[in-house]
Amino acid sequence: MKRISISSIILLSLLSGMFNSTFGQDNKSSKQKLIYKFDIKEEIAPPVWHKTRKAFEEAKTMKADIVLIHMNTYGGMLESADSIRTAVLQSNIPVWVFIDNNAASAGALISIACDSIYMRPGANIGAATVVDQTGKPLPDKYQSYMRSMMRSTAEATGRNPDIAQGMVDPRIYIEGITDTGQVITFTTSEALKHGYCNAEANTIEDILKYTKTGRYKIVEQKLTAADKIIAFLTQPAVSGILIMLIIGGIYFELQTPGIGFPLAAAAVGAMLYFAPLYIEGLAANWEILIFIIGVVLVLIELFAIPGFGVAGISGIVLIVTGLTLSMIGNVGFDFTGVPLKGAVISFFIVIIASFASLVSSFFITRKLFGGHTVFGDLALLSTQQSTEGFVSSDSHYTEMIRKPGMTHTILRPAGKVEIEGEFFDAVAESGYIEKDEPIVVVNYENAQLIVRKA
Repeated sequence: MKRISISSIILLSLLSGMFNSTFGQDNKSSKQKLIYKFDIKEEIAPPVWHKTRKAFEEAKTMKADIVLIHMNTYGGMLESADSIRTAVLQSNIPVWVFIDNNAASAGALISIACDSIYMRPGANIGAATVVDQTGKPLPDKYQSYMRSMMRSTAEATGRNPDIAQGMVDPRIYIEGITDTGQVITFTTSEALKHGYCNAEANTIEDILKYTKTGRYKIVEQKLTAADKIIAFLTQPAVSGILIMLIIGGIYFELQTPGIGFPLAAAAVGAMLYFAPLYIEGLAANWEILIFIIGVVLVLIELFAIPGFGVAGISGIVLIVTGLTLSMIGNVGFDFTGVPLKGAVISFFIVIIASFASLVSSFFITRKLFGGHTVFGDLALLSTQQSTEGFVSSDSHYTEMIRKPGMTHTILRPAGKVEIEGEFFDAVAESGYIEKDEPIVVVNYENAQLIVRKA
């Protein structure tokens, strides 16, 4: 009886193991897969990189099985595309892309980085030559960088690197695919033939049927209002406008007495410029700090130090540096992985926006308050002549003109002077004048004597 019991136990154990090995695999295979989907259906730019990074973070948190990009783009900024490409290549979650009509230029680079490519009938992929805003190809140093990225990306995902390079360089000749003089752009059927498309599909559901995904759940990316605001504010054009607001606000503030609306506008512009870049991890504390130091140095140069020298020039350099570095993805002084083109573009955005702001601010000031416009009437343009019976309450000040005196404080350029035992507010005509220096009054304006060294 004891032997029968042991044999029964052994038999049951064997049957149980067979059951688990057979039906357990079926249960595992029938496990619902989580697919995280997000769209790239606009120009590749910082806002797209923002939502791509958010997508991968959310997919990782949700423990998604697949990240699916629904793409339809003509391309965009190379530096943003490179950041997205790197994120795709480094993802521990398989990344699929569904090309719903177009994956041109930067879109092609991102697509080639994906583990699997699926295309709608009539879709296209390729044409990755680097061009300027007018569509004209940029010099070969830019093409060389793009060729290298396309080639290395294709190598990393097991695709023909020569074809990837041919999507950039029209000089590449690949027998049976392209002649020299034309960059490669594949249709869906051509991409299938040459390994740049895994399957043709009309919908995402078709892709999941083709891959025999089984049971699945699709979670689509939902951007919050804050995400949309950040995406809007980090667009290069918007950044340029905010820089104009910052510089213009500071300029107008310097033209008016006291602290008023222009400075508030500049402060708001700076906050809107730096805040989203800081949240995105682009602007660091030290980059914002050097911008603030730059502004302080310029103000010191204008109000405390005569002329325009080291402090002013240093301030301008720090302002431009702070604004520029806040737009690029450097880590401290490590610029590894930062595309040269991206840094150059950021620098010129700052320079052009600052110059345009100064010129337009000067022009607006002259036009609005020049005295011959509607707004010019807001200013008092008439003068009250003594011949008409008007007498200045400050006539005593005018009597000081051409009289000698001594500086009571340092004039930098404003300060106090002593004339005939009386003290007056005074401004140096040029430069600055040390304390206890002999002076002579040359004019009187705005309740201040204008003096020069005797």
